Amino acid sequence: MKTSFLARTMRRRSFFQVAGATVAASTLVLAGCKDTEVVQPTTTNVLNLGSNDAGVLNYAYLLEQLEAAFYQKVLDTPPADMPKEELALFTELRDHEVIHREYLKELLGANAIPTVEFDFTSLTLTTRAGVLAAARTFEDLGVAAYNGAGKLFTSKAFLVAAGKIASVEARHAAFIHDLAQAPAFTGVVETSGRYTGMATALTPLQVIEAAVKFFPFTVITSGLPTA
Repeated sequence: MKTSFLARTMRRRSFFQVAGATVAASTLVLAGCKDTEVVQPTTTNVLNLGSNDAGVLNYAYLLEQLEAAFYQKVLDTPPADMPKEELALFTELRDHEVIHREYLKELLGANAIPTVEFDFTSLTLTTRAGVLAAARTFEDLGVAAYNGAGKLFTSKAFLVAAGKIASVEARHAAFIHDLAQAPAFTGVVETSGRYTGMATALTPLQVIEAAVKFFPFTVITSGLPTA
């Protein structure tokens, strides 16, 4: 017998309660970070992520900016065929990404790259199917990025911090796959170019190349460690 949408939604809400608690316990929820806060982006033609651990954190920070901006764009202009229950869950996803983004910014301090704008014109965000396909792309790519970045840290503290965020991102990816009723993770690169699977690990250069159409600027990764 098929599980009802309401039952699935309740399970997802339980997941978000656990994931939210994990985020709150493992990151600093900044007092000044509110849902309605507007961060003014910086327009730039070249974005240098830097080097060493700070560069790797900036790499993660850029991706968290990207995910938070994506979910905010969906919520600003939601597709007409997306149920309000799902939009409520997307709001929670957005909130998680904002927490990740602000936590990494706090860790980086003066070494943080600026807040940047993104280009989502290549995406179809006017339908539920288009939004879920885009969310799956971002979440799968994010998981692969964290999987590949872990070995690049020299600081154990930074590695632990990134690992805690990665665990929540993996739950996000699983949730989006479930919501889209997509096949289970395979651990391989799909022929469509979307990356899926908990085992997939991509280098920063591979991730930036996969996401380049969303960046209206050049991202320099040459200073990042490679091993």
